[in-house]
Amino acid sequence: MKVSATAHRPDRSRRSAGRGGASRSGTHRLGTRGRPEESRAAILKAAVAEFAEHGIAGARTDAIARAAHVNKALLYYYFKDKDALYEAVLDHVFSGLRARVMPVLESKLPPRRKMLEYLGAYFDYIAANPRFPRVVQGEWMRSGANGSARMQRVARKYFRPIFGKLAQVLREGIEAGEFRPVNPMDFVPSVVGVIIFYFSAAPLMKTLMKLEPLSEKRIRERRAFVLDFISAALFR
Repeated sequence: MKVSATAHRPDRSRRSAGRGGASRSGTHRLGTRGRPEESRAAILKAAVAEFAEHGIAGARTDAIARAAHVNKALLYYYFKDKDALYEAVLDHVFSGLRARVMPVLESKLPPRRKMLEYLGAYFDYIAANPRFPRVVQGEWMRSGANGSARMQRVARKYFRPIFGKLAQVLREGIEAGEFRPVNPMDFVPSVVGVIIFYFSAAPLMKTLMKLEPLSEKRIRERRAFVLDFISAALFR
């Protein structure tokens, strides 16, 4: 009897899928190395929530892996340990902020308009990522008087460039007569406090005031207040 030449040919798509690779359709399961950007993004998102809730000491990588729908082996494939994952979370937080506000600060807008655009961009970034302040504040509290090596690195890479550009906007606005004379060392921390504290205190406000501080309506109202409040303090 003549046997077909294809009768015992291996099923390549099944073999490939069994190895965790691509199937014939080109799709991959999340949790394999076949979708690195999606897997890494899922891990970072889950890590932000875990670090915000428990800090680096209390955070558990198995909880992060479960929330990201990946196995721990894959988590450690992308991030060698919990410290490396935490460093990546800090970079994720601050690189996103830098990407939002630096184009505004480097634009050719006049000082008053530039300041309003900056404040709006900063507020919108935090509103879209309300867990970020808790991650960062936890690190600040652990840093001590001189700051941890982590925060010193973050300051050099992210804070100083933003602070330098913002101080320049303030100088230009003061020279143009658009701004009251203010010291950037006082103004910048005040802006951070006005924007950040609301989101850090949101869980407490929800409990004490019986309202939803992160509702769409409340965020719109808070944004308008922040811009009006800072404008009243700075603009002539």
